[in-house]
Amino acid sequence: MITIYRSQNESTQCVDRVDPDWLKAGSGVWVWVDLSEPTPEESRILVDGFHFHELAVEDALSEIHHPKVESYGDYLYLILHGIDFRESEHCFKTQDVDFFLGAQFLVTVHPGTSRTLADIRGICVRNNRALGEGPTALLHRIVDAMVDHYRPEIDRLNERLDVLETEIFQHPHARLAKQILDFKADVSSLRRVVLPERDAVARLARREFPIISEGMAYRFRDVHDHLVRLVDEALFFQDRVTSLLDAHLSQVSNQLNGVMKVLTIIATIFMPLTVLTGLWGMNVDLPHMPGGDPAQFWWVMALMLALVGGMLGYFRRQHWL
Repeated sequence: MITIYRSQNESTQCVDRVDPDWLKAGSGVWVWVDLSEPTPEESRILVDGFHFHELAVEDALSEIHHPKVESYGDYLYLILHGIDFRESEHCFKTQDVDFFLGAQFLVTVHPGTSRTLADIRGICVRNNRALGEGPTALLHRIVDAMVDHYRPEIDRLNERLDVLETEIFQHPHARLAKQILDFKADVSSLRRVVLPERDAVARLARREFPIISEGMAYRFRDVHDHLVRLVDEALFFQDRVTSLLDAHLSQVSNQLNGVMKVLTIIATIFMPLTVLTGLWGMNVDLPHMPGGDPAQFWWVMALMLALVGGMLGYFRRQHWL
């Protein structure tokens, strides 16, 4: 689907085509073209209408790439990622959004539906001045909204981590290891998304390109600061989940050691009892023991109980129990 917005004299309209005269410097017209999962026919506007470089067009229409910023003379080509966290899949799903930024135009290309761009299109419909500040300001608005969508997902991660900490130290169970590893995978996905995003926006904030004015650079610097904080939180999550995994494994090891200690004590207690019972062979008609006196059976039982009590007392004095 292709959507075209034209802004002139602070009035924004949705149109069905792009006039080449609008793209000329000093035309006073700003254009935003949004391509959502474009068909081959719709994507021809990138080459025939805007004359973008074939390599940039190929990247824009291909699978996900890492965030980057490239200059093609009179326009910039950017790849940024919107976040789409899906907890059931235990990973951060991202949707790359490709931008072509020129003095008179902004072109966005993305597969499927982007909630950020859908919101911006709604603003354009409601507000005639949505494109009144120009394509670079519109780019900032979109990027800022994309970064803002990270915050709810970060808060959800923090809540999940708090729940894991409570369960590990108060209600440990066997499924915790899988939950911790799933959370670790989520944090790794977050880092893979945020780190390159930060570096790409940093180039816009440093005003490496003439098309980014000083005023716009300040705005992108604010977005960059938000991304820096997200990166710091991702690193903090990584440290916390590593500590939680170590704590859980230590608890499992201690529980296993406790079980092995109990089993070892039981085996040690039964060793002398086995020796005693083996002396008589136990192949007799109880309670009569071989050798005469029926009371011998009860003497042997008393001796066995005394051995058990003595060994338990010794184990307790050694703090093995």
